[in-house]
Amino acid sequence: MSARTLETTTPALSSGGERLTRPFRLGLLAGTVLVSLLLFAVTNLQGRADFVVFLVIAYAIVQSIASFTLEGRRYAADRLLSLGVHLSLLAALIPLVAVLSYTVVKGVKKLDVPFLTHNLTGIGPLDTNGGEYHAIIGTLEMVIMAIVIAVPLGLLVAVYVTEYGRGWVASSVRFVIDVMTGIPSIVAGLFVFAFLVIGLKQGYSGFAAALSLTILMLPVVVRSSEEMIKLVPDELREASYALGIPKWKTIVRIVLPAASAGITTGVMLAIARVTGETAPLLLTAFVTPSTNTNPFQGKQTAIPTFIFDQAGQGQNITYDRAWAAALTLIIIVLALYVGARLLTRRNSLARR
Repeated sequence: MSARTLETTTPALSSGGERLTRPFRLGLLAGTVLVSLLLFAVTNLQGRADFVVFLVIAYAIVQSIASFTLEGRRYAADRLLSLGVHLSLLAALIPLVAVLSYTVVKGVKKLDVPFLTHNLTGIGPLDTNGGEYHAIIGTLEMVIMAIVIAVPLGLLVAVYVTEYGRGWVASSVRFVIDVMTGIPSIVAGLFVFAFLVIGLKQGYSGFAAALSLTILMLPVVVRSSEEMIKLVPDELREASYALGIPKWKTIVRIVLPAASAGITTGVMLAIARVTGETAPLLLTAFVTPSTNTNPFQGKQTAIPTFIFDQAGQGQNITYDRAWAAALTLIIIVLALYVGARLLTRRNSLARR
């Protein structure tokens, strides 16, 4: 007899050693809600957040006592831990859903075709027209350049560490990558600003911003690719070597394709991280109201710096532009992620 069948056939109020049924647990929850409402009505307790916290703690206590009495200590501990897991999942989802929904509600008011196809040239602080076209162009150019530099370099480093590196050299590379993972984004921007913008007197440019984003992307790509390559079974490598295939071709044709799904996920996480960075872009590309399609010369606006600039002006119309730009940024990241996953899935089906 399955656990579900046993649970449905057990009486709601049963003797020790039997299971709590779902209706009985729902009854406990309903009773806890009623008692909590009564306490908040007749005492000084107040506030929605306080009510939710009180309700969760009260239900956990009531369920644990009932489970311990009717089912025993092991079932009580299991139900308490299960409740904690579900509450943790809910606590992680609520902020995500709240941020996404609030951004959509605030951003959709201004997000239209003119906003996506016009820049801010000649637009005053109180004008209702103007858009983020120049920021979209800047973001795409910066991120694409960062991808072109960071992804091949990160894959090469990951392949070296997992397939070729031995001894203190590989350990040193791993240590440097771990240190780079914790570097604040503004430090990467300061480094490029001091070295390229000021030191070499190249001035602000989208390329300088892309270099700062590359510094932030590189350790994420290396660490995620390294872990995915390690998960490829050694039997695949040994079978390839037994057929006389060189090591480099085994890595290119067998190891990397087998780990492509995980590598793609790691790359998309790196892209998602750097796409929303603001501090290094302010130091390396700054902000301009016009469209600059040349990433190697002159100031260039990205969507994060556009949001920063518009939100800092303190007008209702600039707030609307900032929310619309934030929604655009989310859509771009989502489109890149979905596209990469579809490409990986198609390649996987083609290999079959």
